[in-house]
Amino acid sequence: MTSVSFLVPGVPAPGGSKRAFVVQTRSGAFRANVVEDAKRNAPWRSLVSVVARQAMKGQPPFRGPIALEVEFRMPRAKSHYRTNGALRDSAPRDHTKKPDRTKLLRALEDALSGIVWHDDTQVIGGPVVKRYVRYDEAPGAAVTVVPLEEMR
Repeated sequence: MTSVSFLVPGVPAPGGSKRAFVVQTRSGAFRANVVEDAKRNAPWRSLVSVVARQAMKGQPPFRGPIALEVEFRMPRAKSHYRTNGALRDSAPRDHTKKPDRTKLLRALEDALSGIVWHDDTQVIGGPVVKRYVRYDEAPGAAVTVVPLEEMR
């Protein structure tokens, strides 16, 4: 398999925000618990994993350096539309609000570890953009993974 491409439907969710707190165990020792702070992160990562497994078609995870191309397709706010459904002239062209691109990418990369690649340290580059969906699209993430060793 030279590369794999797939589309994950749904609203992309950020990752990377974590919250830590200290708990006391039954033996009296203290340990830190770290939990995801983003509420939608777990369902999104689970969906990404399911779609990626299907796209890999039973192939083992890639080894070596990888290029990752991602297009995050974000939904528009209702205020961007007129009452007749047409896009307002004042609606922003680019998605320049939260979540930020790096947190979206972090959640996606974590979800693909062990499925498409062994570890996200293998990802050495590739374009990553976020944009608003067009009228004929649904929100989601378009993903292409290219193992670079096969290209050299």
